[in-house]
Amino acid sequence: MGPLEPNVPELILGLIVFFALFWALGKVLLPRIERTLAERHDKTDGGLARAEAARAEAERIRQEFQAELAAARHEAAAIRQAAAEEGAALVATLRAEAQQQREQLVAEAHVQLAADKVLAEAELREDVIALASELASRVVGEPLADLPSTRAIAEEFRNRAEV
Repeated sequence: MGPLEPNVPELILGLIVFFALFWALGKVLLPRIERTLAERHDKTDGGLARAEAARAEAERIRQEFQAELAAARHEAAAIRQAAAEEGAALVATLRAEAQQQREQLVAEAHVQLAADKVLAEAELREDVIALASELASRVVGEPLADLPSTRAIAEEFRNRAEV
């Protein structure tokens, strides 16, 4: 019995063991290997799918954030514009009020000056009449301030001097 002449019972036994082992591997070990490969495939593909879903969610959140940021910027610009307009209106109103108060003060000052001028002229007129009467009394040598015509003469002289 050499290598070219096999022992038939050993060959049959070897084939039976081979097929039994093949069957055992096919029924027990191969499903476990397939299950393990499927799990790894799920983890890989599932990880990619989860990563893609997370990326899509992050992109959606970023777009929402960008939209909210743009809306906030627009609202801030509108608020700034309204505040600037309100400030300009307030400044214009305050300037108008200040101008009106200034004009009122100037008008009151003119009235006061005119009244003071009239009072000063009247006081000056009285002082001039008194001085003129006193000088005339000294020149004449008699008191002239008590005469009723003294005032009328001084008024007539003043009226001629103004013309």
